[in-house]
Amino acid sequence: MPSKSSARLAALTVAAVCSAASTVVLVSPAHAASVRVHDIQGTTRTSPYAGQQVTDVAGIVTGVRTYGSSRGFWIQDPSPDADPATSEGVFVFTSSAPKAAVGDAVTVSGTVSEYVPGGASTGNQSVTEITRPTVTVVSSGNAVPAATVVNARSVPAAYTPAGDPAASGSVNGLTLRPAKYALDYYESLEGMNVQVSDARVVGASDPYTELWVTVKPHENADRRGGTVYGSYEAQNTGRLQIQSLGATADFPAANVGDTLAGTTAGPLDYNQYGGYTLVANQLGTLDSGGVRRETTREQKSGELAVATYNVENLDPSDATFAEHAAAIVHNLASPDIVSLEEIQDDNGATDDGTVAADLTVGKLIDAIVAAGGPRYDWRSIDPVDGADGGEPGGNIRQVFLFNPQRVSFTDRAGGDATTATGVTRVRGKAALTLSPGRVDPANAAWQDSRKPLAGEFVFRGRTVFVIANHFNSKGGDQGLTAQYQPPVRSSETQRHQQAVAVNAFVRDILKTQKNADVIALGDINDHEFSGTAQLLENGGALWSAVKSLPRSERYTYVYQGNSQVLDQILVSPSIRRGDFAYDSVHLNAEFHDQISDHDPQVLRFCP
Repeated sequence: MPSKSSARLAALTVAAVCSAASTVVLVSPAHAASVRVHDIQGTTRTSPYAGQQVTDVAGIVTGVRTYGSSRGFWIQDPSPDADPATSEGVFVFTSSAPKAAVGDAVTVSGTVSEYVPGGASTGNQSVTEITRPTVTVVSSGNAVPAATVVNARSVPAAYTPAGDPAASGSVNGLTLRPAKYALDYYESLEGMNVQVSDARVVGASDPYTELWVTVKPHENADRRGGTVYGSYEAQNTGRLQIQSLGATADFPAANVGDTLAGTTAGPLDYNQYGGYTLVANQLGTLDSGGVRRETTREQKSGELAVATYNVENLDPSDATFAEHAAAIVHNLASPDIVSLEEIQDDNGATDDGTVAADLTVGKLIDAIVAAGGPRYDWRSIDPVDGADGGEPGGNIRQVFLFNPQRVSFTDRAGGDATTATGVTRVRGKAALTLSPGRVDPANAAWQDSRKPLAGEFVFRGRTVFVIANHFNSKGGDQGLTAQYQPPVRSSETQRHQQAVAVNAFVRDILKTQKNADVIALGDINDHEFSGTAQLLENGGALWSAVKSLPRSERYTYVYQGNSQVLDQILVSPSIRRGDFAYDSVHLNAEFHDQISDHDPQVLRFCP
């Protein structure tokens, strides 16, 4: 899947260009007499004054944003009403650097607008703003309204109401019930000064000075301090994104399991990258949780160790080869077979028709030897230029590394980017017609996506079929905090088709040889409880081995503070019935200095 950084930079560019176009006017322009902030915010997600001119809206400035495409400041009315559904804060969009300062008492006249971060096509909720403002500073140096404490007691356990079917599933028109639903609670505080205390980090700091905390430390907690995402019904309501209004150099380099000790406080915003966000003008002190990178045990002589590892757009220009090699040798204990995802061609993102990846793979193999590991051999199939998605020009593909001192590869010539491998019977046992070969590459399920790579290996005289996958990414899905509830997961349509194709191929092998050892593994880009996983497992052909772990250990990726499964190793019945061990080796996803956004997985079994 494309890296978060590349997707984020592109989206920031779009946001900068299209911020004005993302403003949604809900009623015809009119003029409203002087109103209070809570009148503007109202009791739903959209303002009853949207599109209207308002005059002399009073408040105290609680935060000022001088950067990005959304410059402006927040004001809060120090005299709240008695309705918990109405926020007392609102953002004033100035477009240029604002002249207001924290503690100023101001009156603001302007137009009430609903701004959708990222644009309406994202399905995101909107932010109520006052735009094209005229600002009068009445006095300075005033006390900022006390921050509302957000904690485990204040945030409801239920996540969100179902959207209104008459409004395409939108929750925008529903009256907020902040005592019942977490998203309603956060919306009732939009624009207000809020605070969290001693909040545990559940999403590491990223280059954009963001991290995630939870105010519910016991909510689906994993053993290393994160928050496990275990079903579509349990969204972990204690999660909250933290950004900083201060100097980015002061933003903590936090890992999952650390704590922002003391008070973190500032206005509550809503943005494109995670929804409700505490934009801190006061940051707590980072207290290390002591989480260390994991190391799995070495396989026994009679065990075959098979791993999957997404190396995040690796190309020869990257500086991470030594680190990836050390991870494979030391953290993964040099597995016998490693399925690599996101190996780019020999000049990376340069889009000049290059598709070979010999330099990329060779550089990694040399680095593994330098790290004290075996000299792996490798097999792969170059894609058609530009046909497999991912970073433009990168031509990502799956690659098999294997240790020829422990396992052999059965080569059957003829495999290429467009020719499908099949299953035949040789001396009463299943065999691939092409090895390495691609699985059903002409199927529309693989359009603009990586085609599965199948290979036939032999370990101690026993054939093992391995299918390396990198399914369609989740790009385009609506966020968990979208206005449409439940959010639409449009990307899973293609993943379901891909799962059906892989399952059919595995069933062909098992029809030919009932007790065949088959492994389908890789970046599935979907959870172990998802419809994608169910379709892969259909008919008992496969079973996701991550489900052998306790629920608190089932994760390979951390996104928006949810530790979740995206990478999987699925096994056929003969492996599941035998003696196997599974390990999700946590060495990337929880750390701010990660070399990939995915954790590798290792399966050890006795064929």
